[in-house]
Amino acid sequence: MVADGTLKAGDKLPAERELAVRFQISRNAVREALRSLEMSGIIRNEKGVKGGAFIQAAENEHVAQAMQDFVHLGKVSLDELTEARLSIQATVVRLACERGTDAQFDRLAAIVDQTRIETDVEARYHCAVEFYQVLAEATGNRIYALFVGALSSILQAFVAGPNYKTLQETLIDSRHRLVTALRERDCGAAVAEMTAHLDRIHQHMQENAAR
Repeated sequence: MVADGTLKAGDKLPAERELAVRFQISRNAVREALRSLEMSGIIRNEKGVKGGAFIQAAENEHVAQAMQDFVHLGKVSLDELTEARLSIQATVVRLACERGTDAQFDRLAAIVDQTRIETDVEARYHCAVEFYQVLAEATGNRIYALFVGALSSILQAFVAGPNYKTLQETLIDSRHRLVTALRERDCGAAVAEMTAHLDRIHQHMQENAAR
């Protein structure tokens, strides 16, 4: 029903009885399925007269939580996440360079400037996540925006540690160079800068893990 477009974010699912009849399964099976969908963040349950099960909009935190669970359970390593991020971000930067608007690049530059002003580590963290998100949105592809946001949220949480403030200054300068390359539509330079940028983050994470 969701996959074929019959239902979209914000729509209410039919009642349990109707779902059981439609799919020819027991109501207990329907309840289990709904519980699984709720745990996955696909639906939310609301109580009251007008309550029920509603389709959730796709949110980065749902994808991020699923990925983080895989890491904590040992099913996915940080190296694998970093490798995936590097591959995805290279494509994101290239597409953003080709498709992004001047207004989006101005927004990226503003985030870099704001990051320089901030002195709080947590505030800078949020600026970094926002930067990657706006960059992904510049591709015009919502799938990239969803996954980049999720990966950034997870990996940023693992970056904090000794020498993080020094790393932040280096990364801010790197983001500034990246925005300059994007504005000049120099896709090769932009991708190279992002690759070096993520390599620095990965090296920092490895050093933290070794301590």
